[in-house]
Amino acid sequence: MNQRLTRAEEEIMHLFWDLGPSLVSALIDAMPEPKPPHSSVSSVVRILEKKGFLDHKTYGKTYEYYPLISKEEYSRFSLRRLVSQYFEGSANELVSFLVKENELTLSELEKIKKSFLSPEK
Repeated sequence: MNQRLTRAEEEIMHLFWDLGPSLVSALIDAMPEPKPPHSSVSSVVRILEKKGFLDHKTYGKTYEYYPLISKEEYSRFSLRRLVSQYFEGSANELVSFLVKENELTLSELEKIKKSFLSPEK
């Protein structure tokens, strides 16, 4: 994966990650008011499919789309891009920035460190 998503594309992907395989109409139902036109959502979904983020199953004239990229995979990609573009490729620079901006305590930093070092469940 080497493609960035637009804000609209990312919003649609979040819906897929939350809902799982869905029809365009189900995505629209899950969106807040005012609901976008079906054609607009459908266009974004087709772009996401073209970019390799989605695929579909066909049931007659109905398309059910499903994600090919997990939220975790995209999060990893986005974080790497963020670190590369804004923090000179240094995770230490990112953490320093977060500490300064959020005024994290040593206790909070220790919790973060432990969560990364503990074995996955």
